[in-house]
Parts: sequence; structure tokens; C-alpha cells
Amino acid sequence: MKVFVTKRLPQEGLEILTASGVCEVSMCDSDDTLTKAELLKRVDGVDGILCVPYDIIDSAVLDAAGKKTKMDFLPRTTALGGLRDKSPNLKMISCFSVGFDHLDLVEIKKRGIRVGHTPDILTDATAELTIALLLATSRRIPEGVEMVKKGEHGGSLWMCGYGLTGSTVGIIGLGRIGFAIAQRLMPFGVKRLLYSGRTVKAQAAEVNGEFVPLDTLASDSDFVIVTCPLTPETQGMCDKAFFSKMKNTAVFINSSRGAVVNQEDLYEVLSSGKIAAAGLDVTSPEPLPTNHPLLTLTNCVVLPHIGSATFSTRGAMAVLAARNLLAGLQGTHMPSELSF
Repeated sequence: MKVFVTKRLPQEGLEILTASGVCEVSMCDSDDTLTKAELLKRVDGVDGILCVPYDIIDSAVLDAAGKKTKMDFLPRTTALGGLRDKSPNLKMISCFSVGFDHLDLVEIKKRGIRVGHTPDILTDATAELTIALLLATSRRIPEGVEMVKKGEHGGSLWMCGYGLTGSTVGIIGLGRIGFAIAQRLMPFGVKRLLYSGRTVKAQAAEVNGEFVPLDTLASDSDFVIVTCPLTPETQGMCDKAFFSKMKNTAVFINSSRGAVVNQEDLYEVLSSGKIAAAGLDVTSPEPLPTNHPLLTLTNCVVLPHIGSATFSTRGAMAVLAARNLLAGLQGTHMPSELSF
């Protein structure tokens, strides 16, 4: 069977695929994101795809990957002596990510294609990066680096930021990553930990978390951290109305998905001083165009979606993605199959 890997895969995962004897691997040996035209060409007639979140897997890609060859259209004799046609090639999509909002799940389900992803593995790395982004933003670390390079220095209030001790932190989405962030915040002396979501979380008691409505979280928090999944309900949720409820000294952090935030509204409140600062590890689109207005602001720290970017985490993700792919191709139990 033929599979296509859309971006250079860590060696641990590639070795599993090539040693399996199950598939012939074609890989884009680059860290650049494929154009749509390139993706359509490379998936032509494959049985499996291993993709990253930047690859939009829509009906056009599914059509290209599921294409029948000329030989496939020839009738074949079944064990009972009847004739049958071979079904379309594509059997499996393996995501090198937790998120799957880049997939057209409706169309994928209609075609009976299985999907795997990589939850749990990147929880700790993403939580650590979120804390780092929170501190870098609230304490103005990137600005400070630039001041040193310029040889600048100021008075007693120069380069002052906001500290966590005695603060109120609100987390939108206390799932695996949100909970891991809350655990890491406790030693900083946070006074109150608020969280919002669809349901009360039993594990919240371990971090003294208070379940509150989203509006209350926005108005009461000194720091707002977004870790919820991207769904139709959360898309664009953090907009002008949401930001208007936040304190003008509040810091906003997003390490979930870029489309949860209305970036035009975020730019407006940051540039007008209606909130103090923002830190983003995710944007829409990714990568963010270099001329985007958010990149002109000194009170906005933007990272290139590196929440899971540790050597050990990416290696473990590659192993799981490879095992998911092989299981899907062979029709066996998948270590981490997406149910939809």
C-alpha cells in the first residue's frame, strides 16, 4: 500500500513505517508547508496520508487520494464467482497533532475513512510553553531583549509588567492541557483559579478551580488563558464583546487554535490599550503573514505554534502517528483513533 507523509517526519516514526513491510512511503522531505496544488499531486492514488495541521484535507484532497487507477476499473472475480470493482484507495488519515479541525470530517465519515491523532503525548510540552508565553508576555521579556540590544534604560517604572502572585487566572477549557497549566500555576501563588467550559470538571478541586460563566471569567481575571478546542461554538468566541469585559490591565494568552480569536478585534483592543497584552502560540492563518497588524505591536508576543516543540514530544508523536497509520491500513485496532 502507498502512503504519503506531508512533512519531514522525525526519524522514530519514519523507521516504524519503513520497517513494517506494510507500505511504500513517499515523504515530502522538507519543513515547508505544501501548496494545495502540490498536496493534490502528491496524494494521487495513495492508501494513507500522514498529515500536519497546516494541511487542509478537504473533498478535493480526498478525491485525489481516493482516485481509482485504470486497472481498478476492470472487473474482478469474487470468491463466489461474481464480479466486483475495487473500492477507492484511501483508507486512513493519520494526524501528526491533537487537533483535527483541518479535516473535513463530514466528508471523511461519508467515505468510511479512519482517522488517527496524537492526544495526551503533547500535554506537558504545551502546558510548559503556555506558561513560558504567559511569563514572556506579562513581564515583557521580548521587549526587554530589544531594549538591551538598543542600549536603552529607564526610570523606576520602566518596563514594568504584571506578576502572577496574588492574581486571578481564568482558563477557558479545563481539559488535559488546561488542567496541566493550572497545576503549573499553583507554585506561583495565584490567588484564584477560574475556569469555564461545557461542564464542571471533577479534577478542578485538585487546583482549587472555580467553575464560572465565561463573562465572569473575562471580567474577574487578571490573566485569561484559552485552551479549548476549536468547534462551531468556540470559533471567533474571543471577540470585541468578550475583550470589552476584560480588565484594561489583563493579559490574554491563546495556545489552543487561532480561529477561536477574532484577530481584528484583538488588534483593536491591544492597540487602544483596552487590554494590557496578548501572547499567541496559534494564529489564523499559520504562519501569520509578516505584514499582519498584530506583529507591529510591542504588547503582543506571537510564536509560530511551537507548543509541542520538544525533541522528545515530537518523536513520541511521530511514533504514535506511524502506529495509527499502520493500524488503519491493516484494519486493526488503532492506538488512538478519532471517534466522529
